[in-house]
Amino acid sequence: MRCVVFGATGYLGGRLIPELLAAGHEVRAVARTPAKLAGVDWRDRVEVVRGDVTDPGSVAEALRGQDVVYYLVHSLSQRGFAEIDRRAAHVLADSAKDAGVTRIVYLGGITPEGQPLSEHLASRSEVGRILLDGPVPTVELRAAVVLGAGSASFEMLRYLTEHLPVMVTPRWARNRIQPIAVKDVLHYLVGAATITGDVNASFDIGGPDVLTYLDMMRRYAAVAGLRRRVILVVPVLTPWLSAQWINLVTPVPKTIALPLIESLISEVVCRDHAIAEYVPDPEGGLTGYETAIAMALARVRRADVPTRWSDATPGSPSDPMPLDPVWSGGSLYEDVRESRTRADPQALWEVVESIGGERGWYSFPLAWSVRGWIDRLTGGVGLRRGRRHPRHLRVGEALDFWRVEAVERPRLLRLRAEMRLPGRAWLELSVEPDGDGGAIYRQRALFAPKGLAGHVYWKAIAPFHAAVFGGMARNIAGTAEHGDR
Repeated sequence: MRCVVFGATGYLGGRLIPELLAAGHEVRAVARTPAKLAGVDWRDRVEVVRGDVTDPGSVAEALRGQDVVYYLVHSLSQRGFAEIDRRAAHVLADSAKDAGVTRIVYLGGITPEGQPLSEHLASRSEVGRILLDGPVPTVELRAAVVLGAGSASFEMLRYLTEHLPVMVTPRWARNRIQPIAVKDVLHYLVGAATITGDVNASFDIGGPDVLTYLDMMRRYAAVAGLRRRVILVVPVLTPWLSAQWINLVTPVPKTIALPLIESLISEVVCRDHAIAEYVPDPEGGLTGYETAIAMALARVRRADVPTRWSDATPGSPSDPMPLDPVWSGGSLYEDVRESRTRADPQALWEVVESIGGERGWYSFPLAWSVRGWIDRLTGGVGLRRGRRHPRHLRVGEALDFWRVEAVERPRLLRLRAEMRLPGRAWLELSVEPDGDGGAIYRQRALFAPKGLAGHVYWKAIAPFHAAVFGGMARNIAGTAEHGDR
């Protein structure tokens, strides 16, 4: 089946496309800026076209020869988004009929019955009505909070819970919500393509758990291994004030936070499970809340921090992706250094692989010794473990207070910290030829904080990074060049 995806660079679009390919469909990806798709692993398996959903000409061209349209576009952060979305929905409905499309699949939001809607929910509901009233059979799937790294709703939940051990929340935090894992959303989206006949209807989709936002934060903290959060509910925080607060304590922009908060003022719970008549539930059942959170946190937990996005192996839809906003995926602090040397790459690699133990860490020996001493005092391993061999390392062995996680001779060494830390840390050392007989040394220190203490820890030691990590990079390159190995 030939499927065209509008919103291919968005959160769900970028995750839906590989699922459609895995199901055997041909895919055309529509994006206003196709260059954004250059870094995704499925780029060469799809047709990418430039398109603007408000331009009838480009929409008609994108629909040409397609069977199913996935419409995953929402102008949430733009001024006048309701009018933009209204106009775009009319363009799609009219163009789909002319192009001979047989089905439209749209993802909207669950709307409470008999209650006034926020502008955000009202707009999504209106788009659904326009498509359902159009000439092409449409399936509107309606979801509440989508759980997965990169989802704006999930990232807001993540940052609030991780950054604030004590928080004040408005009374809407007691409203009931039926969240759904992103993998289950994708299951229903893919299944909707093969619904036969003239089915033209809306279907609520949700996970097996109905929770309050307070429950969601507390359960997130438990899954993430954080201390129980102290949450005070007050009646005076308006959505606008809540958005300002979220903008202050998290990287989620207030232009996104405000409509998300407004959509939570009312309870968003599925009315029924009628979708199962047309698309059976996933094998093994729908994903529970705690499992969905664990999946969203899995990449950092298993220390799967890619060297670069192009090197990252395709993982769960719950994992971060290169198309996600820069503020999504949770906090991952970096200190990046680079030094060039006239030494050849092999000479530089020999210095890299012999690091630690008796040779030390090439900068501020006292600082490293003090850090090892503090680690031992707090019950950690300290620097006493040394190294097995003076020149060669193996994956899995200890190296002072690090564990060797990857060795790709003569290119990459990655170490995972086993010292006592309020989070998880890695040190990555890499070597590249510079094209002139010399080499480039690159060094990345990465830290994934755990709770507020983790953020405070990184900010407290950041002023010393120039001396410790900067000196380390310079001295490693210099040692390789001057032959003191």
